[in-house]
Amino acid sequence: MFDKEKMAQVSEGLEKFNEKTKSMLEKRPERNSVFYSGSGDEIKGLYTPADVEEFDYSDIGFPGQFPYTRGVQPNMYRGRLWTMRMYAGFATAEESNKRYKYLVEQGSGGLSVAFDLPTQIGYDSDHELSEGEVGKVGVAIDSLADMEILFAGIPLDKVSTSMTINAPASVLLAMYIAVAEKQGVSSEKLRGTIQNDILKEYIARGTYIFPTEPSMRLITDIFDFCSKDVPQWNTISISGYHIREAGSTAAQEVGFTLADGIAYVEAAVKTGLDVDTFAPRLSFFFNAHNDLLEEVAKYRAARTLWAKIMKERFGAKNPKSMQLKFHTQTGGSTLTAQQPENNIVRVAIQTLAAVLGGTQSLHTNSKDEALALPTEDSVRVALRTQQIVAYESGVTNTVDPLAGSYFIEAKTKEIMDQAMAYITKIDDLGGAPKAIDNGYIQQEIMDAAYYYQKEVETGERVVVGMNKFQIEEEAPKGLLRVDPSVGEMQKQNLVDLKAKRDNAAVEAKLAALRTACEGTTNVMPVILEAVKAYATLGEICGVMREVFGEYQQSVNL
Repeated sequence: MFDKEKMAQVSEGLEKFNEKTKSMLEKRPERNSVFYSGSGDEIKGLYTPADVEEFDYSDIGFPGQFPYTRGVQPNMYRGRLWTMRMYAGFATAEESNKRYKYLVEQGSGGLSVAFDLPTQIGYDSDHELSEGEVGKVGVAIDSLADMEILFAGIPLDKVSTSMTINAPASVLLAMYIAVAEKQGVSSEKLRGTIQNDILKEYIARGTYIFPTEPSMRLITDIFDFCSKDVPQWNTISISGYHIREAGSTAAQEVGFTLADGIAYVEAAVKTGLDVDTFAPRLSFFFNAHNDLLEEVAKYRAARTLWAKIMKERFGAKNPKSMQLKFHTQTGGSTLTAQQPENNIVRVAIQTLAAVLGGTQSLHTNSKDEALALPTEDSVRVALRTQQIVAYESGVTNTVDPLAGSYFIEAKTKEIMDQAMAYITKIDDLGGAPKAIDNGYIQQEIMDAAYYYQKEVETGERVVVGMNKFQIEEEAPKGLLRVDPSVGEMQKQNLVDLKAKRDNAAVEAKLAALRTACEGTTNVMPVILEAVKAYATLGEICGVMREVFGEYQQSVNL
């Protein structure tokens, strides 16, 4: 793309520039001897065409065209803004339902459900391991009855719903489908996403239930079922968010996430599914951290790599199979308990990064989330942050506005190269599941997290308000606290449910589920029938635990 003679002139000019400024820098030295990105990569003081000498515009193309570096839609936000999907859920279904209605009233375009820890690991609220955790970090959902309350008065054919649920994703999706049917909404009209990414649970988060093989079967059963019965549903959100929250670099977030995506596609293809029947409904979930330009480059790199992987490795022919569509959440690990108002600024920077990087939907964290679940006031400010960027910043008026920046294009290629090196290494180890089993991915993340934390503790990396610019602060006030009585209420609800449902029908549905799990048929229709009979989450997952067993971390890191 660049004329060789002109490139030589640039290089010569850069040498002269460096020589000319040498004496000035001796008198007025730079703040640091070396500057680093948020991920620890060295950053030069000046980028020129020499840093993208091999850059050819045809390599990135136009938005809406392969390899989608510049975005998955030709006109991006000039046509339709990203979905402002605020993550919420706490205490009981009734309380969360009120918050959802409030968010819709305030302009949120999609709902995102946070489930409590017992729900995430497939236990009912009356299980002994649920004690003290019911409703704390999300809403407690024990049965279809709770799901009916959670979405009461919310027409499911009018909203898009994301559910952060993994090991028991099939059960929660079945509940959602059943609620829609009760509203008179067919499954063909449902739009939304289940996270359903179990590999990252083994890597970074820990809310797994079953061993690798049956977990992958459940995921591919969902792919198959939804391709026929819930065609507008995103069947998995392959998540780099939690990998980054665990301490990874930007390139590791991309590399490990796409390696997980490769594993899911391979598993589905092995079952006989054609890649173009399910790949268009795959979605991704990335983090947004504070290094704005590195984050923008990260999203562009991820889109490019995935398009090439799907086309060249899996032979996808449908353009939608090659498009990496992703949800973004601002970085929870970047929030500080000290001077929480500073978090509003951090979230604004991260919002800008996600939008400049071309996200399809976005959740913005609230200023008080380093301390507790967010209050309504802080959630409103977080939502308004997105709305100000959308309507007032001007960055939505053109597509991929930072393209062509010498730094952005150089950084995009650097992250692509680093991420691809990780994918190649994981391939050499036998794929993501084996790389997880032998601890390679976990160790890489732990090393990166260690170096980051060391820099914070030594002051090499400044975190405003925490290790520099501290002030005397009073104890925080007005935080949202979940009433401990929620657990007792849920237990009583379970007693009442089991007293009025047809328990013989429940036993029959659970027996059918056991047979399906022991065989090879798709379990989703059987789970759906059990859910409709008001079998509880714990009962359904209990049957699967007995058949599949439970995953045990056995790696010595």
